[in-house]
Amino acid sequence: MTSHVPNEARVIPLRPQSARPQSGPPGARPAASPVPPERRPPTVREPLWRDLVGDVLRRERLDQERTLKEVAEAARISMPYLSEVERGRKEASSEVLAAAAGALGLGLGDLLTRAQGELVRLTSRHTDARAGRGTSGARFDGMCLAA
Repeated sequence: MTSHVPNEARVIPLRPQSARPQSGPPGARPAASPVPPERRPPTVREPLWRDLVGDVLRRERLDQERTLKEVAEAARISMPYLSEVERGRKEASSEVLAAAAGALGLGLGDLLTRAQGELVRLTSRHTDARAGRGTSGARFDGMCLAA
């Protein structure tokens, strides 16, 4: 017995309908933005978790004066993959991160805590610059984890 289910994918828009550009006849001008570009707040790219973790791994490895090959062998992961993780090109699993951290003498919690500190430092700097303040009044005591 076969089921006759339509072969259609459910589409969930990433932006609300009003934010999508309206398609019109060729050559038509888009509607003017209500806020002139010079008055719009600057867009700041949020740091990616994989970049932060990779930076921490690379900084720790270089501080220990160890080669990529040494750490990769100790962690039992390939050297090209560890390089990609350090450069923020790969989103590593928790097992890989734990192995790389362990090879550097760190626990997974130590690695994540350092990455979280970088995240707070970078985001508070951007927040302070936008608000025109020198220091942030917020205090962060938690650990930031990404899935």
